[in-house]
Amino acid sequence: MDILTAEFFQRALIGGALIAITSPLLGLFLVLRRLAMIGDTLAHVSIAGVALGFLINIYPVAVGLVLAIVASFGIELLRRRYRSFAELSIAIIMSGGIALASLLFTVGKGYNLDVNSYLFGSIYTLDNADILVIAIVTVIVLGVVLALKKELFLLTFDEDAASVSGLPVRYFNILISILTALVISASIKIVGALLVSALLTIPAACSLVLSKSFRQSIILVVAIGEVAVVLGLWMAGVWNLAPGGTIVLLLIAILLASLVMTRRTRV
Repeated sequence: MDILTAEFFQRALIGGALIAITSPLLGLFLVLRRLAMIGDTLAHVSIAGVALGFLINIYPVAVGLVLAIVASFGIELLRRRYRSFAELSIAIIMSGGIALASLLFTVGKGYNLDVNSYLFGSIYTLDNADILVIAIVTVIVLGVVLALKKELFLLTFDEDAASVSGLPVRYFNILISILTALVISASIKIVGALLVSALLTIPAACSLVLSKSFRQSIILVVAIGEVAVVLGLWMAGVWNLAPGGTIVLLLIAILLASLVMTRRTRV
């Protein structure tokens, strides 16, 4: 139990608790808008940015963030171009992200590219700079969601009605994509690029099963994210497990329990 008092574990708890607020919260909007796969897409682009950051000796998370934001603009541009096939935008950008990442990995073979921590997560290696980035992202996301909650609600459930009412739908779509890029770039060192979409989507799936209103969904999605991250970190620390994988498997267990619980109540 000494690990609970270790400084690196306390930093992991702080970073995890912060990202457990923003990722599930933003993921709820993405799931309701049928854009759940955008998490995987921007995560792969972020990894390409991380590899580029190592190559040019610039803070990898910052470079990953820049590329993810650029990709978010690309997704929105393609989504508007292929209105009847919106999922094409996600598939195209994801393919480009994977291709760019593989190319940069090849170029960086002669360098010390520590990308495994970004692929699978390395929350125990969070430093003060990482915590600062995560805290800033949390403040930005919460500030935007609180300030524009009515507009985001209308956009999420009826984009056509939002457009007719005069809401600048295009700019709000870009804003959501940018916020998603921010959250993913801040999350990849916690659960890893390969698992980051789970933190975006599974808490949302749980809350949609359990909740009876949108407001209740927002409360539940954050609560479930916090429980999974904090409890998952504790389990991983005590039993020497992979933190990212433990958190995701715990989220899946919560989802299964939610499905069983609701099925029994209906019967």
